[in-house]
Amino acid sequence: MQFWPRVRARYSYARIRNWPASKEPKPLGFAGYKVGMTHLLINDNRSHSLTKGTDIFCPITIVECPPLKTASIRFYKKTQDGSKLVSELFANSLDRELERKITIPKKKGNETTDERARELNASTRSRVQVELSQVTDFDFIRTLCYTQPRLTSTGKKKPEIFEIAIGGSKEQQLAYAKEKLGKEIIVNEVFKEGQLLDAHSLTKGKGFQGPMKRFGIQLRHHKSEKSRRNPGSLGPWRGQGHVMWRVAHAGKTGYNLRTEYNKLILKIGNKPEEINAKGGFLNYGIVKNTYVLIKGSIAGSQKRLVRLAEATRPKKYIEEPYQITYTSTESKQGT
Repeated sequence: MQFWPRVRARYSYARIRNWPASKEPKPLGFAGYKVGMTHLLINDNRSHSLTKGTDIFCPITIVECPPLKTASIRFYKKTQDGSKLVSELFANSLDRELERKITIPKKKGNETTDERARELNASTRSRVQVELSQVTDFDFIRTLCYTQPRLTSTGKKKPEIFEIAIGGSKEQQLAYAKEKLGKEIIVNEVFKEGQLLDAHSLTKGKGFQGPMKRFGIQLRHHKSEKSRRNPGSLGPWRGQGHVMWRVAHAGKTGYNLRTEYNKLILKIGNKPEEINAKGGFLNYGIVKNTYVLIKGSIAGSQKRLVRLAEATRPKKYIEEPYQITYTSTESKQGT
């Protein structure tokens, strides 16, 4: 049925509106920067495959995943008008780069002695316990997390900030959120190799394009008057999977929020030298942090944030982890 209404995204990274149910107290999603694509040779272990036991070609997308940091704990209450935010507790110390994104309270005092640091930590823990004890009427918790782009070679300085859901009961969610408030979360805590996930990202923006590329209308006859690539008398045309209510005109194309379901994680690696291409990846550079190899392609351009989440509609049959026999590190320049 295609996508309707087809609108351009409001923000430069995706917003996840639905999270799967999970009994395990852990984050249900993560985020990373799209590096680019390369290919592997993997040993085909599918039981009914014609190439079972042989090495086959597999295109992959590399997503660099530096650790996320937790900025705050958000408490939500379910109402007739939807979920409402009832309270929020920020961490005592936040990265300075976060000031580029939101307004954060300035630090007070310049004491740096070990004794003073212990006093501050103790007072922070007591403040958190008091404020958390005051919040009792809530239904679920979300953690407000932000990225650390300075750890990558993207050249970005402003971090992205977004919510991530937590699995388990609300007591388990609260315990996990208290433990991770102001601390880092790594991708290994969320995903594992051989797991299915959903990739939420924005497609490439194509700029101002004509109706043929934008709507897929047919090229007119070579003897048609005036133009060949413009719509003629289409009538009630169904190029979008439904009866269109407007004429196909030129306009901005792409930059749409799209979700790809059931993408397979082939590998989560901590050694960037194993996958870094000679001369670096085109329009990105080199990988410096933990990375995730995802089977197939993912929407979006290089350096764009890709949000990864637990699969909301997982397949009944889950493939076993593939054995990687070769990883291409050849130069991507001019290819």
